[in-house]
This record gives sequence, structure tokens and C-alpha cells, in this order.
Amino acid sequence: MFVLTAKLSKPKLIAAGLILLAAVLLIVLLVLSGDGGPSALPEGGTNDQRLAYLATYGWSVNAMPTESQKVKIPDTADNAVFARYNDLQKSQGFDLTDYAGKEVMRYVYEVLNYPDAADKVYATVLVHEGYIIGGDVTDTATDGLIHGFRAPNNQDPQQSTESTGDPSNSEPSETESAEPTEASEP
Repeated sequence: MFVLTAKLSKPKLIAAGLILLAAVLLIVLLVLSGDGGPSALPEGGTNDQRLAYLATYGWSVNAMPTESQKVKIPDTADNAVFARYNDLQKSQGFDLTDYAGKEVMRYVYEVLNYPDAADKVYATVLVHEGYIIGGDVTDTATDGLIHGFRAPNNQDPQQSTESTGDPSNSEPSETESAEPTEASEP
């Protein structure tokens, strides 16, 4: 039998304990920060949170959504519309793949300061379990665009403050139908 002994002084024992504690804390922080879970997504469970999120991109919108409804994110299998829309989402740091087949809330706000808007413009925010998981800005003019939350062509939305009209008469446009969501029964 072979016995090995070591004599540790109190300062060495405390230093070893602190190093072990620091290593455990570092591992925990790396695991929590790298999970990419809901905590990495912007909060959007309340109307104020959604308005604040849109404001970070410079958008001024009507305070109340023109539309809010549950929608089902389509399954990704062989769905070209979903694939195109999800490419848009990926370009702005979102990915709807994990939400395929799930119900989410869709909030549509009228944008009041879209640069050079010829017709109404809407910002759509998709929310799942209190977190923003995607969305877009849609110009409903005939030659309008659908794009991410950032203003196109480096235009500054803060420079335009002209109202686009009465939100009570707004109808979703054909342009919005490019979104890969299907209305579901509440």
C-alpha cells in the first residue's frame, strides 16, 4: 500500500477554493449566455414593450395596434413563402424555424413616419410567450416594399413625421399576405 500526504496551509486552501468557485461561476455564465433561448430575444409581452422596440428603429406608430390576432407559423416543409419570409427574419437576427407549427401573436401597427410614404405603412410584430420572435415593415403602396425593422436605403424615419391617415379605416393589404402566417381560430 502506498500513501501520499500533502500539507496545505490555510492560505493555499482558501486560494484553491476561490479558483474552484471562479471556474464553476465561469462555466455557469457561459452556459446561460450561450443558450440562445428566450432571454436573448427582445421582450414584447406588453404593448409598451412592442412600441419601445419599434422606437429603437426610429418608427413612430399609432399606440394601439390596428390588428392583433393569434396566427400559426406554417410548417417549414416545402413552404417557399415561409422560407422567403424566414430569410428576411434571419437577416435581422430572428429565426422562425423553431416556431414552425406553433401559434404566436401578431400585432400590426400603423407607421406614422415612414419616409416618402405614398400609402399606409404597417409594422408587424410577432410575439411568442412574451418575446418578439420576428416581424417586418410593409409599405402597402403598389410599388411598396416589405422589409425588416430597419428603414430601407439608409433612410431615417425620424426625419418624416407626416401622418399616413386615419388608422380606423385601415385594411390589411395584399402586400401583407406575403407573411407566412395563417389565421387560426382563437
